[in-house]
Amino acid sequence: MNKNIVITGTSRGIGFELAKRFANAGHNVLALSRNTKPLELIKHKNITVFSTDLSLEADVERATSFVKTEWKHVDILINNAGKLINKPFDLLTPNDFLEVYKVNVFAVAELTRQLLPFMKAGSHVVTISSMGGIQGSMKFPGLAAYSSAKGAVITLSELLAEEYKEQQIAFNVLALGAVQTEMLEEAFPGYKAPLSAKEMANYIFDFALTGNKYYNGKVLQVSSSTP
Repeated sequence: MNKNIVITGTSRGIGFELAKRFANAGHNVLALSRNTKPLELIKHKNITVFSTDLSLEADVERATSFVKTEWKHVDILINNAGKLINKPFDLLTPNDFLEVYKVNVFAVAELTRQLLPFMKAGSHVVTISSMGGIQGSMKFPGLAAYSSAKGAVITLSELLAEEYKEQQIAFNVLALGAVQTEMLEEAFPGYKAPLSAKEMANYIFDFALTGNKYYNGKVLQVSSSTP
């Protein structure tokens, strides 16, 4: 059965590949990202693209109103958008922290909050985190804002799984290891990751559709190495 899928951060990398994968499988996709050109060029009949700055409440509300008028319900929300600033801690400003948290934490909370009224039993909220947000994992200097934000959404998802378990809405987190994306290349030029964005998107596609049958309030470490 065709599902209604909302995906954030769809202009490139994993989000871009995910939008195509779901659309090609016959599902309806609402793709939210600031840059809409890459998906618009595809002209896929199953993809609706909204230019969305997730740090702006008005933009989030616009996406929600589309769901309210056109879809009436959401089956899967994938919080994939991310912002990474790589700077030594003594150079990170309060504004740097705010910019990273706006996208990686506050936007996840607000979009989820606004879309929850359109979710019913069996819906699945998947938040993409990072191995850097896992306690005890190897940490990388320069990622104080990014990794701490990725840790915050893990706790948020665990809490929401508890708060909404009676409604049977599942919340899970995928903590990804290194994936060869534009964001990784910008943060760590020259680093070669073991997985492509397309390979990781295929894994997330399957998990988003079926993972809520097996997991709720869980954090899965999707990494081939043990830090």
